[in-house]
Amino acid sequence: MTTTELTAEVCVVGGGPAGLTLAVELAKRSVSVVVLEQSGHFDRSFRGESVSPDSVWLLDRLGVLGRLNGAYQQMHRMEIVDSGSPVLRADFRRFRYPHPYPVEMPQPALLSALASLGQEEHPEHFVLVRRATATRLLREADGGGPVTGVTARTPEGEITVRAALTVAADGRFSKVREMSGLPYTKLPLDRDVVWLKLPFPPEWDDRTYRIRIRGDQHGLFIPTHPNSVRVGFNIPKGGLKELRARGLPALYERLDLLAPELSGSVRSEIRSWSDTSMLDIFTALVPRWSMPGLVLIGDAAHTLTPILGQGVNHAIIDAVTLAPLVREAIDAGGGETALLRACEDFQRSREDAVGRSRGLQLRQERLFALHGAGGVLRRSLYRVVDQSQKLKEKVLGGAYFQLQKPGPHAVEAQLPATRR
Repeated sequence: MTTTELTAEVCVVGGGPAGLTLAVELAKRSVSVVVLEQSGHFDRSFRGESVSPDSVWLLDRLGVLGRLNGAYQQMHRMEIVDSGSPVLRADFRRFRYPHPYPVEMPQPALLSALASLGQEEHPEHFVLVRRATATRLLREADGGGPVTGVTARTPEGEITVRAALTVAADGRFSKVREMSGLPYTKLPLDRDVVWLKLPFPPEWDDRTYRIRIRGDQHGLFIPTHPNSVRVGFNIPKGGLKELRARGLPALYERLDLLAPELSGSVRSEIRSWSDTSMLDIFTALVPRWSMPGLVLIGDAAHTLTPILGQGVNHAIIDAVTLAPLVREAIDAGGGETALLRACEDFQRSREDAVGRSRGLQLRQERLFALHGAGGVLRRSLYRVVDQSQKLKEKVLGGAYFQLQKPGPHAVEAQLPATRR
């Protein structure tokens, strides 16, 4: 086994949307960056494929959309059906923003496009090291001083990356956050989500997000490029063992209740529990996102829930917010104090928006859990919003349009290839 040493101005741990977007934005500004990514490839199964309109706008400005060769799907509508009746419909085509449409974008395609953008257009500043698992933070003064880089394990041996700034972009279960000792609070919610993927039913159009609710049970039905639907339904926190003990018929019955259109396909496609996955739903509160030599971004700094696809959205916005601040700090001398100030400015500029999204998500979580008289109240609230385009824009705008200014559409609505 050999030991390799690299030196860069910034070391990013984690090659997801946050890490790779940040690396591309830094390299574009002539900041040298090394990305350490644990996987050897991007061809993995992801749940986080929903990209909000603001992030679509940012990815377009970055030049990423043109590299995807159409491997994404605009969403034009959202529909909530409660107890068998539609209670809220939103048409994104009526939202007057340059990029009004959320899109469904397979993360392998997005990550490959970001990596190729960095490697092809900024090869002198962008280095991606795959199959590299961070094992230790480098610290000055026998472990008590600023972070000065990271060591990682690879199949070829240990790698050491020395950097003025290390970025933890390694997700909701961030190992770098744990190694740093930065305090955080994990707040579990009352539910977990079971995910599975099925063939898209012919009676649905594939440009609509569907939310189905019955009592305190709900499901998310998300069209997925090119011809599938991702299904997520709630179970009580820690309830997977009990559901499995009841056997697959219990899963089938849940889908029968929420989406009878999928009754046949769930029985033919889901033949064992290995055909499903479970997402532990929690949010993480991190009071301080940085310390000398280190900053957290994306889910490592602020874990969110799956509602309205805000995880990827805030990851990308974090990246494009932090990059120019790092460049300015380097131009000011690149010292520990300047970089720490940049990271603190980054947190101040982002935490209000993250807090608003978290608040919206938690309110929706509470609404989804209502039943009985509470369910009547939920349906009444949704119907009030449904009757007012201004209310729809206020509710959804807080999640989807934090960066864009109102204006004419810059993109046309993409029509489905086979369904209208």
